[in-house]
Amino acid sequence: MAISWSQYLVRFLSKYNIYLPAQLLHSPFETVTLPNGSVVTGWINVPAVLIVVFITALIIRGTKGSALYNIIVVSLKIGVVIVFIALGWNYINPDNFVPYIPENTGTFGEFGVSGIFRGAGVVFFVFIGFDIVATMAQEAKNPQRNMPIGIIGSLIICTLLFGIFSFVMTGLAHYTEFKDSAAPVAIAIEKTPYGWMAQAIIMAIIIGYTSVILVDLLGQSRVFFSMSRDGLLPKLFSQVHPKFQTPYKGNMLLGLFISLFAGFVPIRVVGEMTSIGTLLAFIMVCLGVIILRYRQPELPRAFRTPWVPVVPILGIVTCVAMMISLPRDTWIRLVVWLLIGLAIYFLYGKKNSKIRNAQP
Repeated sequence: MAISWSQYLVRFLSKYNIYLPAQLLHSPFETVTLPNGSVVTGWINVPAVLIVVFITALIIRGTKGSALYNIIVVSLKIGVVIVFIALGWNYINPDNFVPYIPENTGTFGEFGVSGIFRGAGVVFFVFIGFDIVATMAQEAKNPQRNMPIGIIGSLIICTLLFGIFSFVMTGLAHYTEFKDSAAPVAIAIEKTPYGWMAQAIIMAIIIGYTSVILVDLLGQSRVFFSMSRDGLLPKLFSQVHPKFQTPYKGNMLLGLFISLFAGFVPIRVVGEMTSIGTLLAFIMVCLGVIILRYRQPELPRAFRTPWVPVVPILGIVTCVAMMISLPRDTWIRLVVWLLIGLAIYFLYGKKNSKIRNAQP
């Protein structure tokens, strides 16, 4: 998210003739062709690092969520999508849809049906926010009725908006123009005569991305905080600042780690890692539903997943299909991260778990 934020910021500033060296906008694993034809290799994505550092400092200082703020930001995001669709629809070039599904190049995952599955797998991380709705079950008045409405309803609306948005975007610009770009909306909107509107949309996207980075960093730090209090992570992740009353050490370590990824890892790699991790997490949740329903059927639940085990099995099959379509190197990274996580658990978390030690 921070990498894409950086690219949109560069697009926004370029309209005011403000340019930064290409080496400071890309990771060391990326090459960039300059307008004069020369090719340079990136050093570090400085704007991506700075936004992570800034948000981390803001979280350490303390920020309280506001219902009004959330409404404004969400309304802004939806407004951007609707405005983009409304303005861009009349400027769609039908030739950009020919062929609608490009033929496979002979390599699995490069266009064709396998390319569709890979594309779905790569962008799957955009659905990561829907699990937040499920965490609010205990606060819902009638969770058994309202939770499915909230999750499925928002999922349908967002999927429709994503589909129409993508249709308009690929209609405005040929799909080849989006290759290796972290700011595809900027490329598409520039195909319309609404130059001033393009800047407004890009600014709204930047604001929206900023709020998402804030929520993600805040949420992850709180997860580490809870795990630390349970003994699964070292105590420094739950040490609270004497003045701001925030887990500042955990925030700093998390901010440092994520800023390094944002600065030195290409967006393709980051996107694939995030998506395959999200897919694996969804698979584990589906398995957890089946296991808990079998082992503890009478456990009090604010919301019970319907049609078990059909729904969880369908979820597992869908996620596995998208995971299989992802590149081999993404699987290697997933295995490495799993091994690191298991090592932390078995070498530290297992013996320090307060819940485990409290059991007779």
